[in-house]
Amino acid sequence: MPAESRRLIVAITGASGTIYGVRLLEKLKGTGIETHLVMSRWGARTLVHETSYTPEQVHALADVVHPLTDQGASISSGSFLTMGMVVAPCSVRTLAAIAHGIGDNLIHRAADVVLKERRKLVLAVRESPFNEIHLENMLKLSRMGAVICPPLPAFYSKPQSIDDMVDYSVTRLLDQLGIHLDATRWSGKMEA
Repeated sequence: MPAESRRLIVAITGASGTIYGVRLLEKLKGTGIETHLVMSRWGARTLVHETSYTPEQVHALADVVHPLTDQGASISSGSFLTMGMVVAPCSVRTLAAIAHGIGDNLIHRAADVVLKERRKLVLAVRESPFNEIHLENMLKLSRMGAVICPPLPAFYSKPQSIDDMVDYSVTRLLDQLGIHLDATRWSGKMEA
């Protein structure tokens, strides 16, 4: 894969679960994949509320950080080659904006570009329960080729901590982009 296409856009929005975006960036460090981070204002606010990370610490995990309001950023153009984009967590506001082509910030615009270029868009939608609007927006985006991948734990791996559950979900998000890292995976063997 050419180096310029080993770029991944990572967005962190204001839904609960900002740790998913943080852990994803941590796991990609040293893999040779160039990460381009965009964090919404509410993503930064939720990060501070839910974790011990500061926005500056998360920025340091990315190779490139783009301001949310920079509509002229490299990632707003289809000619800038990437392997795709993951939004983790993805708020239902962001889900709706992407589903309806409302490109009023760089997260929405970058996702629109990924869709129009037929690249992989992975959305870690965080809401529960889903209402009909959420489900229709997810179905609409799925039909366009986006992958709807809510971060849900698996228990066959016998997680011992919240970190184990976060790591499992992040591994699954990266799997959707063809990035396969070491992880506990289902082998088909059941304990007696």
